[in-house]
Amino acid sequence: MDELLKWRAEFPILERSTYLISNSLGAMPRGVYDEMRAYADSWALRGIRAWEEGWWEMAVGVGDRIAPLLGAAPGEISLHQNVTITQAVIASCFDFRGPRNKIVMTGLEFPSTQYFYNEQRRHGARIETIPSADGIRLPLEKFLAAIDENTLLVPISQVLFRSAYIVDARAIIERAHRAGAHVILDCFQAAGTIPLDIRALGADFAVGGVLKWLCGGPGVAYLYVREDLRARLRPALTGWIAHRRPFAFESGAIDAREDSFRYLNGTPHIPALYACRPGLAILNRVGVPAIREKSLRMTARILDGAKARGWRVNTAENPGERAGTVSIDCPHAAEVCRELLAREILVDWRPAAGIRLSPHFYNREDECDLALAQMDEILRTNAWEKHCAASVPA
Repeated sequence: MDELLKWRAEFPILERSTYLISNSLGAMPRGVYDEMRAYADSWALRGIRAWEEGWWEMAVGVGDRIAPLLGAAPGEISLHQNVTITQAVIASCFDFRGPRNKIVMTGLEFPSTQYFYNEQRRHGARIETIPSADGIRLPLEKFLAAIDENTLLVPISQVLFRSAYIVDARAIIERAHRAGAHVILDCFQAAGTIPLDIRALGADFAVGGVLKWLCGGPGVAYLYVREDLRARLRPALTGWIAHRRPFAFESGAIDAREDSFRYLNGTPHIPALYACRPGLAILNRVGVPAIREKSLRMTARILDGAKARGWRVNTAENPGERAGTVSIDCPHAAEVCRELLAREILVDWRPAAGIRLSPHFYNREDECDLALAQMDEILRTNAWEKHCAASVPA
């Protein structure tokens, strides 16, 4: 018996759809309704007093619920609007005008991160992007060789978003530290799918968000800064929340705090912080090891089913290299995806990946079989043709 299925009742959308898209947006826990009412009541009934009665501390306090899922300690995480903002806060701590100004990336990195760092060229950064031969795996040896004495930052995803390939983060961090560089580990597609211990890895920074596998909704991204760096670095992207005496409203330069509040800036996104709490509570109760064990079974089931049908799979078959998603590049994949959505089988499609199926702990194994059977039927009956002229969501 699958003990994790007892959590299905906590996610209303599972009653009316086959939800295999947690890599993009996790299913909403029903507890979010109560949290949003609590936010509204706090604002309506307490007014300005809500700030001193809890709102002010939430941008770090809620981070303590994320910390166990990353292997971080309480007080080590600050919360922001999205991962691009967390990358910008980190980058603002460094000067790209000196000889150590190289940023090493992979072409498989999430595009928003690539866009941000390539724009840092205007501030003196040099970007070296390492391509992948198969579009699935990070070419580790080439990537490590690119990290040299001129490298300043290495932004890398623990799990690549298109293929769900698990990167050897330890090797990258060790190489970067020998060269004097800093690693920014993006855990967005990893947290909630594989066990993480960012402290043990020695990551300088870790970033990610809650809207996918952590079932926390949009508007909350986390930023971890290694303990020995936290008080030493000075973000240029800062604001009054980071000031030691914010309500003194002092003019001039900031007197920055030395804890995780140091990496905050403007007024925090309070409603989103309320909304993310039920999902984090559930994930912490379920536990990532149990999620990982079930995920390996379900992704293997999808892989085997896709291969049996002769479809190309853009995900590693080795379970040690595979996180929670299987990308299937079947014929007419974009159009097949549209038809699956019309049939209430919620998946997504990405260029150079295919249809991404992402079962989570609340899914039944037969839902994996259903999705594959429906893909087969759509292709066999040419049902995909009705979507040929339709645009496909990016």
